[in-house]
Amino acid sequence: MRGARGWLMIGLAAVVVAAAAYLGQPQQGSPDHSSSSDAADGTSAARLFAQAMGHPTDQVAGTFNLPAPPGLMFVFTPTSAYTSGEARATLQWVRSGGTLVYASEQGDTELDHALGVVRLGGFVATGIQLGNPAVAGVGQVAGGGIVEPLDPGAEQVPVLRTPGGLATAYIQRIASGTVIVLADPLVICNGYLEKEDNGRFLADLLGVASPRAPVTFDEYHHGVVLSDFAPQAWVMTPWGAAMLWLLIAIFVGLILRGRNFGPLIGRRADAERSDAEWSTAVGRLLRRSGARAVTLGLLASATERAVASRTGLPQQPRERFWNALWVRAPELAADLAEAENTLQSSSATETDLLGAAQRLHRLAHPVSGERLRQRVKGEA
Repeated sequence: MRGARGWLMIGLAAVVVAAAAYLGQPQQGSPDHSSSSDAADGTSAARLFAQAMGHPTDQVAGTFNLPAPPGLMFVFTPTSAYTSGEARATLQWVRSGGTLVYASEQGDTELDHALGVVRLGGFVATGIQLGNPAVAGVGQVAGGGIVEPLDPGAEQVPVLRTPGGLATAYIQRIASGTVIVLADPLVICNGYLEKEDNGRFLADLLGVASPRAPVTFDEYHHGVVLSDFAPQAWVMTPWGAAMLWLLIAIFVGLILRGRNFGPLIGRRADAERSDAEWSTAVGRLLRRSGARAVTLGLLASATERAVASRTGLPQQPRERFWNALWVRAPELAADLAEAENTLQSSSATETDLLGAAQRLHRLAHPVSGERLRQRVKGEA
């Protein structure tokens, strides 16, 4: 009873410590700007806003199944990289009439390549981005303060610029569809929609598609990535800290309450096995599995190696070995070829197997006349 009471107290203490660690952690943001997050840098408000404007909304999650075009899809800062196939499928979806809003601070390599997105490669400090007449009613928007500008091509029309004139967003027609690229996703995130003309800018983005077009958010590429298993994830997130404290409490409890169940028994030293034992074991394994053909194949390969060693011929490539053997030792080549040609019929019974094995052994290790007479005399 005392032991059970002690374990109960340890368990309660572990639960209390884990709960305190979890509740004591500050609320984390959403660096991938998930549409399921209500944080300031999440995009749940964009999804609700689309629903309020009459657009049916959905998420791409679990498997990467794109919605049927036409429609509008948001891709926010992929934390799980696009494959080349997924990037090509996204481009084909746009060509078929889809509208893609691709907002990412540094972009995805494959998706940037497929859509022709070029980034300047340096960051610029700017709290305000200026709009142009392509976005109605948008004079300026407020972003995160640091942005990596874009380098738009001839068919990519800038819609947002820094006060210095660098493009931070552009729109492009691709076949029947449209691509809108944003270098600063924060301008349409939850905590920024009330600033400047950010809310009007989001309304303009939704207005690019038809009034009742479905709006989809890509959450498939916000899945688990390798960085989630990094050591800092165990101490920098609420669940990681809670699990860490729980493991510490359990470990301390095991140290305090741990006791042996009996005397320690030393491990028996491994004995070395002889070659005969290994051969016997392999033979029994082959026999139990009924692998007569496999056995004969192994014996045939071993015989060819022995013949090659005795005649001084390289075994590989095999075709060259046989050509040289027919020239150097035609009788031996004929006997070996005949023995290998009859292997298939020799695997029917164990008697046939033994006969074929003995024949291959004689070819691999021939006995000279003198040694044969001595063996016959010794048996007599």
